[in-house]
Amino acid sequence: MKHVLLVDEDRPFRERLARAFRARQLEVTEAGSPAEARLQLATASLDGIVLDLWMPQMPGLEFIHELRTAHPTLPIVVLTGFACITTAIEAVRLGVTDYLAKPADVDSVLAALRRRLPARGGAAGPTFPAIATLDRVEWEHIQRVLAETGGNISQSARLLGLDRRSLQRKLGKHPPRQ
Repeated sequence: MKHVLLVDEDRPFRERLARAFRARQLEVTEAGSPAEARLQLATASLDGIVLDLWMPQMPGLEFIHELRTAHPTLPIVVLTGFACITTAIEAVRLGVTDYLAKPADVDSVLAALRRRLPARGGAAGPTFPAIATLDRVEWEHIQRVLAETGGNISQSARLLGLDRRSLQRKLGKHPPRQ
């Protein structure tokens, strides 16, 4: 593993992760969108891709399908702030090497990148995330709706079918571990 492409629209996060990879003697190319990533893929010789699943320009799962078609053996590690079992299963079905929830430490990302896809018919290479508890799934869904509404509690409560005060109580609790 020598050269990694980081694809994430969150510039501060992408830059921090790139610095951490460089500190571990890896060459890093950064892209803030799938379009930028395509340009980098056309010109750079890469050993792996770290990809954010939730990008506004193109759904991450759609981009994974495109990447896997063009680069069938290149390790792809998905990082997401909104991990859920449905997208994890779909991402693994599409051929990602691993699926990690943010914030993932750099060593976990590197370990995932170093795993290779198995040959057709071989043993399964990807690892599934731990199964989330119902409380964790609820908390992640609330966070996703809040992000979509720009943090508007009243609008989020309406979309979730909750009383605003009930939503505020749920937000006042710490996120469940799993």
